[in-house]
Amino acid sequence: GTITLPIIHRHRSFLDKRAVEVQVENRSDVSYYAQLNIGTPPQTVYAQIDTGSFELWVNPDCSNVQTGDQRFCRAIGVYDPKSSSTSFVTGSAAQLRYGIGSANVSYVQDSISLPGSATMKQVQFGVALSSVDEFSGILGIGAGDGFNTLYPNFIDELASQGVTKTKAFSLALGSKAEEEGVIIFGGVDTGKFTGKLANLPIVPADDSPDGVARYWVGMNSISLSPPNGKSTTFAQTKMTVFLDSGSTLTLLPQSLVNEIADGLGSTGTDDSGFAIVDCDLANQPGTIDFAFDGVTIKVPYSEMIRSVNSLPPHCYLGMMGSTQFALLGDTFLRSAYGKS
Repeated sequence: GTITLPIIHRHRSFLDKRAVEVQVENRSDVSYYAQLNIGTPPQTVYAQIDTGSFELWVNPDCSNVQTGDQRFCRAIGVYDPKSSSTSFVTGSAAQLRYGIGSANVSYVQDSISLPGSATMKQVQFGVALSSVDEFSGILGIGAGDGFNTLYPNFIDELASQGVTKTKAFSLALGSKAEEEGVIIFGGVDTGKFTGKLANLPIVPADDSPDGVARYWVGMNSISLSPPNGKSTTFAQTKMTVFLDSGSTLTLLPQSLVNEIADGLGSTGTDDSGFAIVDCDLANQPGTIDFAFDGVTIKVPYSEMIRSVNSLPPHCYLGMMGSTQFALLGDTFLRSAYGKS
C-alpha cells in the first residue's frame, strides 16, 4: 500500500503504490523541512526541501548564523557518522554555494529512510565541516546523476532502490495559515488541488538562462486582479522562470516588481529594498495571476504579502528585483501544486 503521513484534515484519495508522502513543516513562513532518519541506529535530522539545488547535506554550523536562528539550528538534529555502524566516509569533499550561504562538506555514505518508508542503503550525502548563513541542512531534490552531480542523489536513490517507482515527486507547501504541507516522492495527491494538472515542459539546461538543469518552465504573463475592478496584465512578462522551494521570495526583473508594487499602492521601499504595502491588503480577495500554458495560478494577496512583527505592523511584497534570472519561490509555490 501507500506510505502516508496525513497532515491536512481533508479526504485523501488513493496514492500510487510505492509513493512516499512526507510531512513538510514550515518554519515561521521562511522555509520547509522534512525529517530524515540516517544511519544505524537511525539518527533523526531535518533538512530544508530545496527544488533549486541537487545535493543532500546535514550538520550546519550553528555558530555562523544570525542569533535569532541559532536556537532553531540546534533543534534540527545532528548526524554523527561515528555513531552509525553502516556509515562510510568516502574521503571526498566539496564546497556547496547557494544564493545565501555556503557549506563545505565531506561526503559520507549511509542508510537513510523517510518516516514510514523502506530504508535505502549506501546513499551519498554531505556532512558539513563548516557552513555560513545556513541554519539547516538542505535536501536538494533537483536533477542529480548525469545532470548536476557525479553520483546518484537522493531522488535517484529513491527510484533505483525501489522505494518509489519513479524519480517524480509532487510538492504541496500549504498556505501560510496551514504552516505545513507535504512532499510525495513517487506519487501525486489529488486531494491537494482542484481541476487538472497542466503539463509544462522543462526547459533544457542549454536553453535556460543560467545553463543549469533546473525546473525551468515557460511563463506567459503576470496580471493583477484587484478585489474590485478590471485585471491588468503587465507588459513583457513572458519569460523563463524556475520553481524554487528553497527561496522564500519570488524574484523578477526590478521594473516588473516596481509595477506590481505600484499596482498594490506601495508607498515606497524599506531599508532592505522591499516594497512596503498596506497590511490590510492581506485581508482582501485580490490575486496576482501567473499564466502558463494550460493553467493560471492565482496567488492570493495574503500569500504574496509578508508581515514583520512590529508596532505599528509592517508589511511588504514577497518579491524582489533580480538582474540574473526569474525565480518563483515560496510566495508563489504555496498557491501551486507541483509535480516533477
